[in-house]
Amino acid sequence: MRLTAGTAHRLGASWDGRGTNFALFSANAQKVELCLFDSQGRREIERITLPEKTEDVWHGYLADVSPGQLYGYRVHGVYEPDHGHRFNAHKLLLDPYARRLAGRLVWSDAHFAYRTGSPREDLSFDRRDNARGMPKAVVVDECFNWGNNHVRPRVAWEDTIIYEAHVKGLTQTRDDVPPGHRGTYRGLASPAMIAHLKRMGVTSIELLPVHGLVDDRRLVELKLANYWGYNTLAYFAAEGRYAQEGNPLDEFRTTVARLHDAGIEVILDVVYNHTAEGNHLGPTLSFRGIDNASYYWLKPGQPRFYDDFTGCGSSINMSHPRVLQMVMDSLRFWVEVCHVDGFRFDLAPALARGTRGYDRNAPFLTAIRQDPVLAPVKMIAEPWDLGMGGYQVGGFPSQWSEWNDRYRSAMRRYWSGEGSLIGEVSRRMTGSSDVFDHDGRKPRASINHVTVHDGFTLADLFSYNHKHNMANGENNRDGSTHDHSNNLGVEGPTEDPAILALRRQLRKNQIACLMLAQGVPLILAGDEVGNTQNGNNNAYCQDNEIGWVGWEHLGSKDDDLTDFIGHLARLRQRFPQIRTKTWVDGRRADGSYGVLWLTPAADDMTGHDWNYPQGRFLSYVLGPDGSDAEPLFVVLNAAPEAIEFTLPKLPEYRNWTQVLNTTDLPAVEAVASGTTFEAPPRSVLAFAGAA
Repeated sequence: MRLTAGTAHRLGASWDGRGTNFALFSANAQKVELCLFDSQGRREIERITLPEKTEDVWHGYLADVSPGQLYGYRVHGVYEPDHGHRFNAHKLLLDPYARRLAGRLVWSDAHFAYRTGSPREDLSFDRRDNARGMPKAVVVDECFNWGNNHVRPRVAWEDTIIYEAHVKGLTQTRDDVPPGHRGTYRGLASPAMIAHLKRMGVTSIELLPVHGLVDDRRLVELKLANYWGYNTLAYFAAEGRYAQEGNPLDEFRTTVARLHDAGIEVILDVVYNHTAEGNHLGPTLSFRGIDNASYYWLKPGQPRFYDDFTGCGSSINMSHPRVLQMVMDSLRFWVEVCHVDGFRFDLAPALARGTRGYDRNAPFLTAIRQDPVLAPVKMIAEPWDLGMGGYQVGGFPSQWSEWNDRYRSAMRRYWSGEGSLIGEVSRRMTGSSDVFDHDGRKPRASINHVTVHDGFTLADLFSYNHKHNMANGENNRDGSTHDHSNNLGVEGPTEDPAILALRRQLRKNQIACLMLAQGVPLILAGDEVGNTQNGNNNAYCQDNEIGWVGWEHLGSKDDDLTDFIGHLARLRQRFPQIRTKTWVDGRRADGSYGVLWLTPAADDMTGHDWNYPQGRFLSYVLGPDGSDAEPLFVVLNAAPEAIEFTLPKLPEYRNWTQVLNTTDLPAVEAVASGTTFEAPPRSVLAFAGAA
């Protein structure tokens, strides 16, 4: 091998057409060895000491190494857990900048830097070599032909409709996807899947993690898997289990290109808050063995242990400039090399923590704010973690949007039958200004959702009062116990036609509110076809029929709501006041208005009306947005009985035409203002006003 110093400027393995530069950050290492493997990853064929260290980056250039070469690192240093250092050169380590992985992790005790079962636990030292069971990094050529006509959709925030899906689970059981493509990146962009998304008006598909991951040892031993993928080991590599022919990076990019051709954005759920290495008793696979004291938050005064804001054993230390650089490099890689359109950040406050907790001006948030590559893409926070002060809904900078669990909780409680919520519901339906209207933030800051991967599906929300997670192997201890669900009298499946009809109607009500609410709607994949997880509200380890979307109701007259969602998407386009960029207000001095809250008698609501005991009826008019626009009158009746109401008596609008009815009653044509009408039990109605 022709070895020269190379450069420290680009971390990872960088092929330039003639050779490959290798660069690895480690501030506390004493020596770094590059290990080259045969094409099967079974035999180490060369071990090379990187010759230079520049600003804590170890580097070297090999003129004879080209794409396809498998490699890993052995990093030498002290093994002193009590001082935060866990170097063990007997362990082959994965490059944090690996663009592709070869092989999967085969669990054994050799992956632990200490002697498992030792009385001294992680203070002991293990000399077994783990290389045979480790995935290897692969040198890649990043070039890809996007074609001359490739255009990113660049969907405006106000026009965005998000569909959250798992790569495998979305198409694994879908009959109209070619068998070889089911459960893969290619399946996402199959003609049938794209047509389905377009029918619903979806603009953006948000994928559960696709970064390189490993299955937890405990799950493997239980014959389960880390199905959702929140166990990342490689932040630059597309997960190989979703590739059809073994080149995950190219297959992922081909899928992005085809979705973009259809006008659909790709948003990635990313997990930069922790890694697959877990707590102090976890394996040594990459970061821990490269530079534990730099990559992770360690407990002050007890650096043997980790500060855990995530519930996963450890937390990545984003206050360290090189760790921050890795995350920023990863984000730019997915935008520039893979053309993704946005990111949803798992446990986002953990990324913005300093010594005093969450900080809106933390280095990570500041770096995101000023980065020209990331400025055009969508940034979505899951705005809570498990650390002190971790609940930060409404606390992110103006560039960000956030999952709004206040919307989720209010709408679940409302349609499950709880009363005295109309004030809360009114705020959630108009963008949650009480949460987000500050520092120049707009209604698009609120990502409204009722269901996501974590929790009950929409069908299960109205079929189960209790979680049924025994299949997870934790004696039903895992998963939320506060789902605000309502089984409507029967736990689980039933043949009772009245209960089935009511369950369908409540599903339609939730979807209708989601699509009529100001802010950005997020739909869980499968909710449109009544997908069930049989009451499992934490299917993170269920890579089977429990976790996969069941499409058996696709095309069903009663249970397929695909076209219903498509109708609601068209209503969002027809009524721009739903997609407003500004916060709505009430009556103004000139007689105009953003929103009018009305009693059933069509009078303006007063303080007494808002405090009506056990009130479940709410109606309002969203004022027209523009001279040619129409007002939209929305009626929500969560009561178990019909409620009589009067169509708004607005002098400039003489007629109202029904544009939405979530019951099976026929739609009503133009009806004069002031006409008395009836809202069926547990229903959503909407009317367009005409002069």
